[in-house]
Amino acid sequence: MNSNSGTAGHVTIREMARRLGVSVASVSYALNGRPGVGEETRRRVLALAEELGWHPSSSARALSRSRTDTIGMVLRRDPELFGQEPYYMSLLSGVESVLSEAGQSVMLRMVGPASGRDLDVYRQWSAERRVDGVIVLDRLVDDPRPPLLRALGMPFVMHGLRIDPETGEQMVEDLIADAHLIVDHLAELGHTEIVDVSGPLTLSHEVERRDTIVAQAAVRGMRVIVAEGDYTRESAERLVAQRLESWRSATAVISSNDVMALAAMRSLRAAGRTDMALVSWDDSMLCDLSSPSITALARQTDEQGRRSARVLLRTIDGLPEVSEQAIPSELVVRETSVRAR
Repeated sequence: MNSNSGTAGHVTIREMARRLGVSVASVSYALNGRPGVGEETRRRVLALAEELGWHPSSSARALSRSRTDTIGMVLRRDPELFGQEPYYMSLLSGVESVLSEAGQSVMLRMVGPASGRDLDVYRQWSAERRVDGVIVLDRLVDDPRPPLLRALGMPFVMHGLRIDPETGEQMVEDLIADAHLIVDHLAELGHTEIVDVSGPLTLSHEVERRDTIVAQAAVRGMRVIVAEGDYTRESAERLVAQRLESWRSATAVISSNDVMALAAMRSLRAAGRTDMALVSWDDSMLCDLSSPSITALARQTDEQGRRSARVLLRTIDGLPEVSEQAIPSELVVRETSVRAR
């Protein structure tokens, strides 16, 4: 394995072993964090590597451990939507920050919403040994991916799930607390009937969002009208424009993402309904820069990405998942938090 560093020239682990008076195997074990070498030798090897600015070839390191040093992510979204929605860029930023520190890389594929195409990618990756594991996004109500990945023997993590430190059970990210933040905020503004523009109800987290919003609204004596969208600007703008007349008594709208929130606001303003409150489940620059600015949940998406990456790396190494507290969201109140008329 040759150095990738200009300061180290072409120093090999064999040359490092000669300088230190130890075996080539000891140098290799120390550089790759593997057992089989004493701590004093490991310290000397790492000190020399740092002095030389030495970095092992990632491909050679992966071969030495039968690893690819690559994790995979398959998005069941249209590429156009990926470019519109800031959520995924924030998520990927968090994932990449952890992988970069660990000397890993990410392989991203966008296959569109057609059924089964993501499964084909997993099968191909497994057959070709392209990735060490995958982060699975957008859980489905009846999700075929976990059974397939288990059958393939491919390590995976369901993004948005965590081990609860109190119960030890696997839990979804705290959607209940998030729903309470949104509904309680609208209740305090005097709203009693709200429209929930959800994402596709084939997704588990959208069903859970809907159910928690309806349940908390009932506690606050509020009524909820559910309208299913698909995360796109076009669908939300059309949906609100077509159904607004039937929502005469509603005074607030909840949107499942920032893109649909922006589109919903355009339709509301076009219809002269500037009196309706609007809250988005996702916060981003879109919400901050829109006019009027949109109240939204800051859900620490980058930190969620970092956590999923950390969990996957531990899973690949055969280590148990560490329980963590839910990452708390913050409701960022902006101009669309208007009081009920």
